[in-house]
Amino acid sequence: MIRAGQKLKDERTKKKLTLEDISNATKIRVEFLFAIEKGEYDKLPSFSYAQGFVRNYAKFLDLEEKEILALFRREFDQEKVYKVLPEGLVEQKEMPLKRFKIKQAVILIILLFILLSGFIIFQYRYAFISPPIKLTSPTEMAVLSSSTILVLGKTDPNSTITVNDEPVSVNTDGTFRKEITGFPGKTTIIVKAVNRFGKQTRIERRVIIK
Repeated sequence: MIRAGQKLKDERTKKKLTLEDISNATKIRVEFLFAIEKGEYDKLPSFSYAQGFVRNYAKFLDLEEKEILALFRREFDQEKVYKVLPEGLVEQKEMPLKRFKIKQAVILIILLFILLSGFIIFQYRYAFISPPIKLTSPTEMAVLSSSTILVLGKTDPNSTITVNDEPVSVNTDGTFRKEITGFPGKTTIIVKAVNRFGKQTRIERRVIIK
C-alpha cells in the first residue's frame, strides 16, 4: 500500500527539491517533513497539525490534496499518536494538574476553617468580653420635669438587662425600654447587662428631677 509520505517524497525527489526547500516555502520544520515522509506521525504535535502539514506539503508540490489526505487518514492511527508522547512527558503534564487540584483542595479547606473559626468566635465573642450597652436615654445630668424616667438602650440580644436591679425585657434586635420613677433632686440610674457567660457591663447615669 502506498503511503502519503512516500508519495510526497517521490514527488519532491522528482522535482529535485530538498527538505530544506520545502521547509523554507511552507514554514514546516524539516524534522516534521522528514517524519511525514517516513510515516512517523507520532513525532508530530497532534492530529490537526499533522493533517495541516500534509495538506500544505501536498499543495506546495501541486499534488491532489484530497487524495493525499485520504491516504494520510487511512494510515494515521489516532490512538497511537495520542499515546505518542513519551510516558515521562505525559506524567509531567499530569503532575502539575494533580498538584493544582491538591492546592485548590488545601486552599478550600483553609478557607472553610477560617470561616468556621470566624463564625464560632463571633458567636461566642461575649465569652471573652463583656456585653455592650448603648444607652440613648437619659443623657448624663439631664434635667427632667417629670418623676417618670424613660430608660432606652441597646445591648446583645442574649444578655440580661436590669435597671436599678429591676429586670427588663430585651427585644430580638437587642433594644430595651424601661420606665422608672425618680424623686426630686439628683437620681442615679444603674443599668447592668449580664451575658450567659457571666460577663457583666455596668453603666451609671445621673439625672436631676425638678
